[in-house]
Amino acid sequence: MSRLLLLGAGGQVGREIAAQAAGAGHELVALDHAGLDITDAAALARALATARPEVVINAAAYTAVDRAESEPERAHLINAVAPGLIAQACAEQGAALIHLSTDYVFDGTKPGAYVETDPVAPLGVYGASKEEGERAVRAALARHLIIRTSWVYGVYGANFLKTMLRLAAERDRLTIVADQRGCPTATRDIADGLLAAAPLLAAGTLAPGTYHFAGSGATSWFDFATAIVERAGLHTGRHPEVVPITTADYPTPARRPANSELSSAAFAQASGIRAAPWQDRVVEVVDTLLASPAG
Repeated sequence: MSRLLLLGAGGQVGREIAAQAAGAGHELVALDHAGLDITDAAALARALATARPEVVINAAAYTAVDRAESEPERAHLINAVAPGLIAQACAEQGAALIHLSTDYVFDGTKPGAYVETDPVAPLGVYGASKEEGERAVRAALARHLIIRTSWVYGVYGANFLKTMLRLAAERDRLTIVADQRGCPTATRDIADGLLAAAPLLAAGTLAPGTYHFAGSGATSWFDFATAIVERAGLHTGRHPEVVPITTADYPTPARRPANSELSSAAFAQASGIRAAPWQDRVVEVVDTLLASPAG
């Protein structure tokens, strides 16, 4: 359907996109950080000239939210500078760009779901670097989609769901923050959504701009963890206690938004693309990871 260049192919989202692309009929060139330094403008230009993509998907990012507080230069280089270089290379090559961003561009004080036009106000280095990357993309390239997503998990890489499975196998009691809300988003939905959006962007049938795309439904980390542990128990027979705590009970170097809920209505209206309910994807991912799907 489209000729795509995927950056960040070694991450959890990138690996999912690479796994789904062939089945979706796309011609895909996938590069991880060993194959391309996205902070090198000349290397980016060579990669695009070689691949000649219609659409570049940038799934590369510095995502260590807490470590970013002590590595601001590294986070800025990857999340703020590199997206601008990628967008500039796309402009020179005549390619469109899909760039992944985050709910952490918001401060979490809004009582309801965030929409695309809400003012950004990141709380930490990670969110600030991602917001700056958004601005760099907008400044360099008209034909872009900036896709903000939330609470990403899946079968690849490191994520909250996989951490919960590990802890549930090791401990009889888990304490989980209950006063932060968001939309858990499976990498499968992100991959399917971006691969479906790419040809629409290339054809000009999906308006460029910033969109939110997250799992359907909002929940807390506590309820998310409870769903994971309950499903895992069908496989393992283990049923550790999951105990709610407050953000104040679990201090971290980086502040998190209390509300990360994203409204995906604008993207659904523009593209017809919707994510599955997060509860359904939790079942799928847990069953996949624990290898023997339960009843």
